[in-house]
Amino acid sequence: MDEPAKPGLLERLSSLLLREPEDREQLVELLHSAYERKILDADALSMIEGVLQVSESQVRDVMIPRSQMDVIDVAESPEKFIPFVIETAHSRFPVYEDNRDNVIGILLAKDLLRFYAEEEFNVRDMLRPAVFVPEAKRLNVLLKEFRANRNHIAIVVDEYGGVSGLVTIEDVIEQIVGDIEDEYDFDETEDNILLDRAGKFRVKAGTEIADFNNHFGTKFTDEDHDTVGGLVVSHFGRLPKRGESIAIDGLTFQVLRADSRMVHALLVEKPREKV
Repeated sequence: MDEPAKPGLLERLSSLLLREPEDREQLVELLHSAYERKILDADALSMIEGVLQVSESQVRDVMIPRSQMDVIDVAESPEKFIPFVIETAHSRFPVYEDNRDNVIGILLAKDLLRFYAEEEFNVRDMLRPAVFVPEAKRLNVLLKEFRANRNHIAIVVDEYGGVSGLVTIEDVIEQIVGDIEDEYDFDETEDNILLDRAGKFRVKAGTEIADFNNHFGTKFTDEDHDTVGGLVVSHFGRLPKRGESIAIDGLTFQVLRADSRMVHALLVEKPREKV
């Protein structure tokens, strides 16, 4: 005699939610109760909480700040900006004219292959239309628009129409599934500390305090925290967002990459030596 099929995740959730939670807090309590009763595993619980967070978060909460945007001046020749494209290794670049508030389009890195295949190459002809969104747009609405328009990047503008940052579909999805890494991510390199072209250091948040001290000559204690990320979060007193900075014992720590759960990479700047 065949055994009855086990209820799937959706059926188990539906049964659980028949208790009709009255607000978001009760819903979260039910979800955690389901996890404790092993109806949900840790990954499923984390993703559902991520979905709830996306429905309440705004673009300004996850955008890459204007100061960290890698952009291209349309007046520059390809010979000048292609090394920059290779170094940053993004797939899409906002292109501006005259000033950084005047974004005129998006350049796909793959379209630069035509520069090597054609005698005449005009950057303007390669630009894709730029999409502009307000800082206050809800992430769930933005994600729906990204999917509907098959767009991957949007320029974020403030109430005065000035550029305040950019947001990608990856930034939104990471709020649900956690940090997404690709072959160009700093986290994939073997080195924990890398010097960039501006003289600053890119540091993985998982770098051990002892290794950090050896590299920078600092004397941070590892009694309370094992990693640099833990040290920085402790000084913030909360989980910082991407782009936020804090000074600790003469060093400036800026959050390069972070999601709703943890910090992943930092930009560390030493104080300038006096001449």
